[in-house]
Amino acid sequence: MNRINKALAQDKKLISIYFTAGYPLLEDTTEIIKQLADAGTDVIEIGLPYSDPLADGPVIQKSSEHALRSGMSTQKLFNQLKDIRNEVDIPLIVMGYFNAMLQFGVEAFCKECEAIGIDGIIMPDLPIDIFDSDYKSIFEATGLKFIPLITPETSPERIKTIDNLGDSFVYMVSSSSTTGGEKGFGEEAMAYFKRISDLKLKNKLMVGFGIKDAFSFEQASRYTSGCIIGSEFIRRLTSDGLDGIEPFIKSLK
Repeated sequence: MNRINKALAQDKKLISIYFTAGYPLLEDTTEIIKQLADAGTDVIEIGLPYSDPLADGPVIQKSSEHALRSGMSTQKLFNQLKDIRNEVDIPLIVMGYFNAMLQFGVEAFCKECEAIGIDGIIMPDLPIDIFDSDYKSIFEATGLKFIPLITPETSPERIKTIDNLGDSFVYMVSSSSTTGGEKGFGEEAMAYFKRISDLKLKNKLMVGFGIKDAFSFEQASRYTSGCIIGSEFIRRLTSDGLDGIEPFIKSLK
């Protein structure tokens, strides 16, 4: 069974952390992964920096720009991760934009991920229909899970289509804005979480965008299998460095 599905089968709310590869320092990538795993993180999303990250807020954009200036690239990331499975066994997901994957070559990209031990890929700008018609067979051949996204504006019919094509979890974007929103969730967001939960999808649900602390984590995971935290984690890396990783993960529990 894929590591993502094993994690989702646990009777607990999962903490998934996103960070930008190559930030704060170019060679921090594997050390951050190891420290996150040691601190009790359940899933790690490794962000592949991109020059035009449309879905990302200013915090992640800035970290991506810094990593790119430092020399981060797709091949550099693969080189950094080549021995990561000697260090950690938790689910690892690469999150990036499809153009970077396309430039590298979709099949070559997936094969590199398979060789390293990556479990899944999130590409916010790759429509599920295109994935299904053009790339699903490549993902299946390399054992990679494609993680689709939905927003509050996604219709129930579209959600069902997405659910039928997925086979791990659906990434619920908590709002239609970019990452890094305000603290806590209001009634509208909580109603959205419950509405999607009530659809009884075959895939699990994970919420991202706007989770900052134990309070917002509890809110967002009330109707889901857990939460994805990105902008706030990167803020902590910026202010506290790697020494802040364990305290931050512990603060969410």
